[in-house]
Amino acid sequence: MGASLSPRSAQVIDLESVRQRHQAQQRLVRLAPELDGMEMVYQLASDPESYYGMPILAWGLRGQDEIVALVPWMDTLAVCHELQQSESGRFVGYRDPEIDDICTLPPEHKYQELLAAADYFEYEEASEPTLIQQLPDTLGTHALCMDHPDHPWHLKQVHGWRLYSDGHIDALLADETKPCLTPILPSDDCLYSAQTRHKLVYFFQRHIANRILDEDPATLDALALMVMPER
Repeated sequence: MGASLSPRSAQVIDLESVRQRHQAQQRLVRLAPELDGMEMVYQLASDPESYYGMPILAWGLRGQDEIVALVPWMDTLAVCHELQQSESGRFVGYRDPEIDDICTLPPEHKYQELLAAADYFEYEEASEPTLIQQLPDTLGTHALCMDHPDHPWHLKQVHGWRLYSDGHIDALLADETKPCLTPILPSDDCLYSAQTRHKLVYFFQRHIANRILDEDPATLDALALMVMPER
């Protein structure tokens, strides 16, 4: 008779630990503002021969060693290299205006800056999300906000951004019913989180926001197609 085979030992896989580890790797832990004019370069399917530039707001350290660039994009603060939709925008690379060259990797000095800052500002784990960093908005970003489909939209300037310990980032808008000093700073009491007060929020660069404020017909038509909820 042949030798009997013992059943293979069952391997226990802790899927929750795997999920938590993946979330930790994707979580932003530190931000550094982009102050040298670097841009994200992208292409559109409607104009494949052209390249477009968008100023980068900040660089982020994700997990322990990944550096990502961030731009206000549609309804979120997006990671540049993850924008891969040909219709709305496909990431190509980063452009340094000083050398007018396109590269696909973040600059080394931002990597060193963020690693050093994360090592210095070491935060302890907390059961509830806590505020760990505030940045001013340096791009003139505006937020188009809506509370209900039947209510009008409101276009408001973004005054800053807050990073929390769970990795999420909130845009800061001014509450006009509260007294505000000018200029408004990210730590002022009159500011509130756009994502916690408004049902829908879309972000626009300054030049697009000015077209909306000027009620440019072509801009308003494109805006209506993009953001109006389906009935």
